[in-house]
Amino acid sequence: MMQIRRSEERGYADHGWLKSHHSFSFAGYFDPAWMGWGNLRVINEDRIAPGTGFGTHGHRDMEIISYVLQGNLAHKDSLGNVKGIPPGDVQRMSAGKGVMHSEFNHAPEQITHFLQIWIEPNLRGIEPGYEQKTFVAADKRGQLRLVASPDGAQGSVTLHADASLYAGLLDEQEAAELALDPARKAYVHLVRGALDVNGQRLETGDAALLQGEVQLRLDHGEDAEVLVFDLAA
Repeated sequence: MMQIRRSEERGYADHGWLKSHHSFSFAGYFDPAWMGWGNLRVINEDRIAPGTGFGTHGHRDMEIISYVLQGNLAHKDSLGNVKGIPPGDVQRMSAGKGVMHSEFNHAPEQITHFLQIWIEPNLRGIEPGYEQKTFVAADKRGQLRLVASPDGAQGSVTLHADASLYAGLLDEQEAAELALDPARKAYVHLVRGALDVNGQRLETGDAALLQGEVQLRLDHGEDAEVLVFDLAA
């Protein structure tokens, strides 16, 4: 079974300094039909205006991934991390028993465009943690590159969750396949461009939700950047 959710069906909030699309219920957007998929709880596509950002706020018991598409996300947290997150980097913050952080766009003229992703952890009350790694475009070109996993395989960031995340760049004749466990769930989020997912056409911001499937095939890309989640059911 595969279900397509179009970009325009997502929740949307315009706060002036922040424009955000919500794949699942979040803050002022609530839809009981869209509370998550497996242990994937949040995908927010955020655009932060120059010189603005999220002030210091707290999280608990969540694996939080930031994936920057444009600009640079300035991160500061109560663990002592002060980092800039550029496109190509994947940041994982384990909120655990509690962490405070802020996220800003310090660029004077450029919007920071990024995805914030929340995945429910295996264990609650763990020590908070932070990890950030760079995945160059060449490693994602024409294939799915593992960027987050429970065991840090292939140099991916380590999640305290039963989930894996792949990133790919596909154009023209390039194609990628991934074997799926039909007892699990998969989620495909098209970051940009256009792409066929098991024969169904996706455009920028669209998603495909898969359950009971044994194979994922991605092809006929047009400047496509895609994220694929392998998730606990």
